[in-house]
Amino acid sequence: MEVLEEKEEEEQKEEELKALEISSELHDTKTKLSVEQICFSSDVPDFDWNSIDTSQLPDSYKMNSPREKKLLRIADHYHQQYTHLCPERKPLFLHPVNECGVEKFVSTTVRPTLLPYTELYHWDGCASFVSDYLTMEPLKCPLTPPSSLYSPTTILKYQRGNCFDFSVLLCSMLIGAGYDAYCVNGYATHNICSLDESLEECPLLRKPQEEAEEPTCDHLCGLRVHAWVLVLSGKREVPETFFIDPFTGNSYSTMDEQFLGIESVWNHKNYWVNMQDCRNGCKDLVFDLSDAVHWEIMLSETDKPLQLLLGAEKKNELFDRNVDDMEEEEEEEEEEISFAMPPSWVAPIQISPKEFETRCSQGRKVILYKKAKLEKWAPYFNGNGLVKRLTIYADSNWTEAVEVKEWFKNREDMLDMREVNKQTQLTTEYFSPGHLFGLKVHAYKSMNPQTERVMEFYTETRVDGLQKLAENASEMKEYFMGRDDFKYFQHTEFRTKRKKVTLAGVGTDVNSRPIVQIKECFHRNLQKPADEDIAERVFLIEEEMIQLTYHLKDKYITASKKDFFKPTESYRKQSEIMTPEMCITYQAGSSEQHTKLVHLYKLLQKLTEEEKQLKQQVWRSQAEVLKILEIRENEEADIKLSASIYDTERNEKKRQEYEAMMNAKKDEFPGQNEQDLDYLAPFLIQMGSPEKMTRRQALRLRDNCLSDFKNRLVSKANIIQARFEKEVEELQKKNQLFQENQNQLSEKEEADLLADYSETMFRIHILALRLDREKQTAPQKYLALEEKLRKDPRLAEHLGHA
Repeated sequence: MEVLEEKEEEEQKEEELKALEISSELHDTKTKLSVEQICFSSDVPDFDWNSIDTSQLPDSYKMNSPREKKLLRIADHYHQQYTHLCPERKPLFLHPVNECGVEKFVSTTVRPTLLPYTELYHWDGCASFVSDYLTMEPLKCPLTPPSSLYSPTTILKYQRGNCFDFSVLLCSMLIGAGYDAYCVNGYATHNICSLDESLEECPLLRKPQEEAEEPTCDHLCGLRVHAWVLVLSGKREVPETFFIDPFTGNSYSTMDEQFLGIESVWNHKNYWVNMQDCRNGCKDLVFDLSDAVHWEIMLSETDKPLQLLLGAEKKNELFDRNVDDMEEEEEEEEEEISFAMPPSWVAPIQISPKEFETRCSQGRKVILYKKAKLEKWAPYFNGNGLVKRLTIYADSNWTEAVEVKEWFKNREDMLDMREVNKQTQLTTEYFSPGHLFGLKVHAYKSMNPQTERVMEFYTETRVDGLQKLAENASEMKEYFMGRDDFKYFQHTEFRTKRKKVTLAGVGTDVNSRPIVQIKECFHRNLQKPADEDIAERVFLIEEEMIQLTYHLKDKYITASKKDFFKPTESYRKQSEIMTPEMCITYQAGSSEQHTKLVHLYKLLQKLTEEEKQLKQQVWRSQAEVLKILEIRENEEADIKLSASIYDTERNEKKRQEYEAMMNAKKDEFPGQNEQDLDYLAPFLIQMGSPEKMTRRQALRLRDNCLSDFKNRLVSKANIIQARFEKEVEELQKKNQLFQENQNQLSEKEEADLLADYSETMFRIHILALRLDREKQTAPQKYLALEEKLRKDPRLAEHLGHA
């Protein structure tokens, strides 16, 4: 059995050697790889990294500190041991050169940074920003890691880089946001490495548990080098360890078959080599980095025992050295035990608000998926507010479009999304709260009146509780919610004949269609007996009939009914007497006639008057539909984009208008005190400073004011949090410096260092108190502003009962 096992091991080694020979031959054959390295962002011209200006970079980019030089020596020693133990594995990615041609250890290239943007406080926001902001460049050789690794600041400046550049930047942002994140050097499939998503479903269309098509056979499968980010569970309430591909910004399970193996991982504190078998990809890997059996650490961590690369037993088996050599090696290892990772040599990562807003390189990004194309734009890049468009195709060549989805931002008409079905010509528009008439959804095939369409509304903004309106040439259906009369549905049928009618009080000419029938449905009113509570009411206009159906009584299968036959015009002129033939009554559970004719007569009179009011209401609904269509046409003809009151660049015109208005007020009231400033002025300016506000305008002003105040509170808390974390980091550095040099410091130096340490502790204490106070007082401040708005004389009329 032992002989067979030895033969199997020899055969396996021969296969691995053949694979390595094949990979080296493929590496030499550049022409064969030229097609494999095509990137879907090939419309961006090639960039010459040798032409970048490095003269203005800090000194830390151009030279190594003594501690960095010592780290490089430790890394070389670590690599020698690694190659001796694992001669069949590829060299480690430890200290590539930076943009200045200086070797830098990969961990010191990671610069943890928390940027002052709410979106970048979460991993998906960071990943989305990196994938959108940078342009992907393929590795020069797909089989080996790059020979250089530039700083995140340079990568951000030129907005481009390879997978290692993407990963270091994303990892820096994630660690700064509090995640337990690591850069990964490993192997992945061709689609992942080349950013080829043409075989994958678009994430916006992907259904749960839906997988991409099987990729074509790749002769370099398992050999393609790729870098991505590993996020371990624990910190930031991450429930499960996962991967992030920096090219796409998508998250993947550690069991995903597209990731084929891991060589090493690192963060800003340490470096680990994977000692596990990756024949099954990453499925069986254990991601407990403190496990010395599965992961070999380079520098010992202060809170964990040092795991040396070789155990004592293995040393005796593998090496036959003299005592002097062993003593020298032990001295070197003791030196490594006391060594901690130097701080990052990278300058602070900064992203201006304009750069953060612009996002995509050149302001636009295109991604091709399986039978779909996704386009992204920066806000305000397009005059119509378009920020994203997804086009779905019937073929894999992206030629025959079947559906288009568009997303918008900052539109004054509150349009949020539009879907266009090219096959049915159906257009569906979605609106955010705040549109005139409370419009929420508008689905139509034509903007012409009296054609098929569906409108949905925000019921809380409407007095009539209208939730949905669906109409075509012959009928109109209205759905209601939360009405005092319990009505939830109304169905109106029309004849196609049209005549032009001017409605009093409407001010709009309506091509009114003759009404044939109006049907109303009501929910149960528990305050009334079931046989007196109307469930359905039908007005047959042309037949001069009114049908009433009541709710079912308990334990009954039939409902009470009343059918009224309105008298003719000639009969009404002669007499107003109610006859039994004018009303057919069915009383569930009784065969006798209980209702007196006089009561039926009064009920008929009431129903006749309500029928007139109902017809007026139907005409008003038609007029409202026409008004909405007119407003929508005007909005699309003259699209206007709104800007935040804090956006001084885009609000220059409004700022000038406000200054002119304030100067005019000063001229009119020269003795006015500066303390009488109007806290609603910035919001009133945006609305055109109306003399009298409507309820809709008052609600919109209140919501805008509260929203901006909430953003200010969150921004203030984030700033305090960032300063707190910075001070804690400085404290750790000073503590480390003191521990390393306490035996070499003079009394004066030690006293100064301790005084500085005490001041830092004081600042941390103050910042912690401020942060805690902000968290406690923020809700109170928000409620106080809400109450102030409710009592403001200009808004009290509309917000007193809101």
